[in-house]
Amino acid sequence: MAETKEKSLSDEKPKPRVRPIVRLGIFLISHSFHFSVVCCTAGVLALFLLPVLAKNTYISENALMPGSASPMLSNQHVSDGNRLVKDLTNPNSKSSETGIESHKIIAQYMLDLGAEVSFHKFHPQMNQFHPLHFFSSPDSGKIQENYSCSSYGINTVGIIRAPHGDGKEAIVLVTPYNALKSGFGEALSLGIAYSVFSLLTQVTWLAKDIIWLVADSQYGEYAAVAAWLREYQTPKFSSLSTPNAEMCPDVNNLFELKGHSISGSKFSNSFRRAGTMASALVLKVRDQNEQFEDTISIYAEASNGQMPNLDLINVVNYLAVHRQGLRVNVEKLWSLLNSSWLKSLGEIFESLAKVAKSLYPKWKFGIPATEYVEGTATLASSLYYQALGVPTGPHGAFRDYQVDAITLEISPKFSLDKVWRNDILLRGGRLIEGVIRSVNNLLEKFHQSFFLYLLTSPSKFVSVGVYMIAFALLIAPLPMVAASLYVDANSSSNCSKGDSSTPSAITDTDEHSIAIRSWRWLNSAKLVFIVHLWGAIVSLLPYFISQIPDCSPTTSFMIWVLLSILSLLTLNSVLASPLACAKATQEKEWALVKSVTISSVFIGLGLMSVINFATAEIGALLMVPMCLLAQPLKLDVRAGTLRSFCRMICNLVLGHIAFPPAAFFLLKGMLDGFGNANVGDFWMWVESLWAWNSATYLFIGMVQLPCWVLCISILFHTC
Repeated sequence: MAETKEKSLSDEKPKPRVRPIVRLGIFLISHSFHFSVVCCTAGVLALFLLPVLAKNTYISENALMPGSASPMLSNQHVSDGNRLVKDLTNPNSKSSETGIESHKIIAQYMLDLGAEVSFHKFHPQMNQFHPLHFFSSPDSGKIQENYSCSSYGINTVGIIRAPHGDGKEAIVLVTPYNALKSGFGEALSLGIAYSVFSLLTQVTWLAKDIIWLVADSQYGEYAAVAAWLREYQTPKFSSLSTPNAEMCPDVNNLFELKGHSISGSKFSNSFRRAGTMASALVLKVRDQNEQFEDTISIYAEASNGQMPNLDLINVVNYLAVHRQGLRVNVEKLWSLLNSSWLKSLGEIFESLAKVAKSLYPKWKFGIPATEYVEGTATLASSLYYQALGVPTGPHGAFRDYQVDAITLEISPKFSLDKVWRNDILLRGGRLIEGVIRSVNNLLEKFHQSFFLYLLTSPSKFVSVGVYMIAFALLIAPLPMVAASLYVDANSSSNCSKGDSSTPSAITDTDEHSIAIRSWRWLNSAKLVFIVHLWGAIVSLLPYFISQIPDCSPTTSFMIWVLLSILSLLTLNSVLASPLACAKATQEKEWALVKSVTISSVFIGLGLMSVINFATAEIGALLMVPMCLLAQPLKLDVRAGTLRSFCRMICNLVLGHIAFPPAAFFLLKGMLDGFGNANVGDFWMWVESLWAWNSATYLFIGMVQLPCWVLCISILFHTC
C-alpha cells in the first residue's frame, strides 16, 4: 500500500508556472475593450500634448560653431552682386527667346572670379506612373519626344576649388533662375549668391569645394536640380547629342566662351564635378513684401517624409535670428490659427500647468495658449507635408542621394529699391556665408542631431522618442483585440457544437471537428488576402488609365472607380466571396474576419511607420477606431440599447470618413473650403503622389482601401 502511494506521488508532475508576461497578456486579452478605450484616449491626448512636450532646439555638433567668426562679406562684395543684378534685369539680356544671354552673363561673371565654369544641358522630363519606380533608385524619367531647341534646359555651374582641401567634399549653393520669366526676386537671389561666391574665391579657410548651381527653372525648379544631380551622381557615358548649328544656333553660341586669362580658370564643355556633397542650400527671394519685418522661410520636407539633419536647420535659425536680425518662419496650417476649439484646448492645458506649478514649483509643464495654437498649427503642417511625401522645394532632390539640404526663401519687408536692396544683399549674403563656414568646419557628414523629428516652431521640435508614443498607444489595442476576437469566436463555437461535460465523452470525431474549427481562421485569412490583392490591382490601374489620350481628371477618376468595382466583383466570383464575409450558418465568423483584418492593419501601420511616420500616424487616426468598432449592424439593431445605437452611428460616420476619397475631400474642404471641391481633384492628387513616388499612394491603395472594404463588409454582414 505504501509502495503504491509512493509510486503515485512520484508519477505526479509539478504544474508549470505561468510566467508574469503571459499572465499580463491573458489579462489584457480578457479586458481588451477597456484596454482599447484607455490606449486610444491616451494616444489622441498624447498627440495633442506634443506641442507642450516640444523641446528647444540645440546644436549637437560642436564643430559647427555658428557665429564664432565675424562675417567677412563687405560692401564691396555687395556692390559686385548689385552689378550682376543690374545686368540680369537689363532688357537686353532677355532679347533671346531662349534666354541664352542671361546664361552667358552669369557664366562670364563666374569666370571673372577664377571659377571653373560649365553648362549642363538637360531635357524636360515627364513624370509618369510606373509601378516599379516605387522600389527603385531615382529614375531619369521619360524624355519628351520630338524635342526642339527651345525644349532644352541649361544649368550654369561654377566650382571653386578649396585651397586647403583635397577635393573630396563639396558644399552646393543652388539659385533657381528662369531667364524667360525672371522676376526681380530671382535676380536678387543670384546677386546674393554671387556676392558670397566672390568672397569665397578670396578666403583661405575654405576646406571644401563650393559648387554654385544656377538651375534653369523654366521646366520647374525641382526638375532642373534633379537632372543635374542625376548626371553628377550617376554619369551617363552616352551623352546627349548636341543640336547642330542650323537647328539651335543659340545653344552653340554658349560654347563661344573661351578660356579666361586668369590663371587656373577655364570654361569647359564637359560636365564638371567636385567632391562628395556635404550639404546643399537652395536660396530664393520673394517679390512679395512682408508686412512687419524681413523674414526667411525654411522648407525642409523631402520625398516620403525625409528630413535633413536638425543641426542644419538649427544653424540657419541661430544665424538668422541672432546675427542678421531676420524672423524665421516654418510652414503652418493657417486654418488652425483661428480655431476656437484649439484655443480652448490650449487654455485648458495652460490652466492645468498653473495648477501643477502651484503644487510643485519646479514643474515646468505647459505653454501659453497662443503659443500652443501656433505650435499645433506648425506641427499639423509638418505632419501633413511629411505624410504627403512630396518635396516642398528643389532641396528634395538632394535627399534622394542622402545629402542634407534645405530651401531658404527670403521675404523683404519693404520694396526692393536701391537702399533696401543693398541691405538684403548684405544680410542674406552674410547668412549664407555663416552657414557655409559652419558646414566647412565639419570633418564628417551630419550625424549628431536628429533625422526624425517634427517642428512646432523654428526653435522647438518633437523628437522621434516622443511622437512615437502617441502612435504606439493608438495601435497597441490592435493585437489584443485580434486575439480576443479569435478566442471568443473559437470558444463560442466549441460551446455550441459540443454538449458533453466529461472528458470520456470526447470521441475521435469530436477531436477532428475541434481541430477543423481551430483552423477555421484560414478561411478568413484567405478572404483578407484576396481583398488586399484587389487593393494591389486597384493601385496598378492608373498605370493603364494614364495611357488613355485626352482624358480629363474627372473622366479618369470615374473610369478608375468602375474598373475597381468590376475587378472586385470578378475576384468575388472567381476566387472567393469578399463581400460576404461568411456563411450565415456560421456564427461569429465575422469576428474571425475582423480579427485577421485587425492583424493585417497592425502589420501595415507598423511597416508604414518605418517608411513614413506621418502617414502611419494619420492612417492610425482614421483606421484604428473603424477597425475596433466594426460590428454587424444587425446585431446593434437587435440589441436596441443606447450603447449599440451609439456604436452604429459611429460605425456609419467612420465608414464615410475613412473612405480615401471622402477623407481627401474633407481635408481639402477644411483647408480650402468645400465650394472648390471637384471629383477630378482626387485623381489629380493621386497623380501627384505617384509622380513623386510617394509611399503614401501605396499605403492608400494596399492598406487603407482594403481595410475600409473589409470593415464595410463586416458592418453589412448577414449574421
